[in-house]
Amino acid sequence: MKELLKQIIFEQQEYCKNIAQDTVPRDIEEEWLTTTEILIITGIRRCGKSVLLQQMRSKLPEQNFFFNFDDERLVNFTVSDFQTLQECFFELFGEQHTYYFDEIQNVKGWETFVRRLYNEGNKVIVTGSNARMLSRELGTHLTGRYIAVEIFPFSFLEYLQLAKVQLEAKDFYLTSKRAILLGHFKEYLEKGGFPKYLQSSSTRYLSSLYDSIIFRDVMARNGLTNDKEMQELIFYLASNATKRITYTSLGKIVGIRHSETVKNYLEYIGQTYMIFQLMKYSPSVKVQMLNPKKIYFIDNAIVSRIGFNATDNMGVKLENIVFIELKRRGYDVFYHADKKECDFVVREGMRIMKAYQVTIVMNDEKTRKREIEGLMEAMNAYGLAEGYILTMEEKEELEIDGKQVHVLPTWEWMLREK
Repeated sequence: MKELLKQIIFEQQEYCKNIAQDTVPRDIEEEWLTTTEILIITGIRRCGKSVLLQQMRSKLPEQNFFFNFDDERLVNFTVSDFQTLQECFFELFGEQHTYYFDEIQNVKGWETFVRRLYNEGNKVIVTGSNARMLSRELGTHLTGRYIAVEIFPFSFLEYLQLAKVQLEAKDFYLTSKRAILLGHFKEYLEKGGFPKYLQSSSTRYLSSLYDSIIFRDVMARNGLTNDKEMQELIFYLASNATKRITYTSLGKIVGIRHSETVKNYLEYIGQTYMIFQLMKYSPSVKVQMLNPKKIYFIDNAIVSRIGFNATDNMGVKLENIVFIELKRRGYDVFYHADKKECDFVVREGMRIMKAYQVTIVMNDEKTRKREIEGLMEAMNAYGLAEGYILTMEEKEELEIDGKQVHVLPTWEWMLREK
């Protein structure tokens, strides 16, 4: 085992040498670098966690150990082998006190080893592609000892950086620059933000990513065998993204007998970060749980790869991308529904603080009336003085009943807010 581990260590060291320099710099918060707690970075496969890890390594001056567990040669690696791995590190590089572990969730019981490193005064940073890393079981071992960070595919700003687009404050006011930024945004709306897909535009890459998530992270990890049932469920979700669903109705549509099975399937898929279930806002958690959910996907490229109707629906893609941007900012997001509907409301603490509608255009009277009335109902319900309607291109300021409504192109909202 030792010789194999040493071989993998050296191969990974060589591979990592130029990663941090050759990629778009991700947002790294100062707290991540300075914290003495265990840092746990999670997110969907191939969204850039490994690159972020290397960029953090390049920013921290101290010598460190690095190991990536996403390697088929480590299929039999168990928690008892961590001691051997640590011995390999010491033999090769001497004693260090900073550890980086990539895709560590592949090793059952990893948290006990990480806790030991932490208790010995070491800095530990780990990544993983499954939300189960932050489960109740993890809490029993690392309660109060870790900071959790969720990473997403590229934001629009990072997409522009990849495309070598220089952004200046004056660009928001120049017609020619606004047109260029809108063009890039329409591409981003279609292609999404998976870094390697943006560099290759390979549908084969997307298919490989999808297969890895479904067959490895959902089916195999949860001991499931009916992949046809699972794929039909995901196909329906992608084809009906942003629409309200119930577990019972989903089961009837895709032929799954028990609603509890549907609920479990959605939780398994959600643990991979591929989908999110958006709940209706209510002060009562029970009411939230009983009401229909809305499904959003981590990235529009995934929706296009899997779905049917949504591939041609720009409104669905725009709403999906706004939801993911709200999640990227760390917001606690819900939808509002009463007599009218508002796409998103954001809770901070115990209060709703922001409200958003999303629509491609506002230029026909029926759409304009619906979007404004839904937003105003939410603003009145939660005592908000202002709200947002995010569009593809339209921009205006409205004052209605003493309240301010900001109508903004989505791309501008995404860039200005940053």
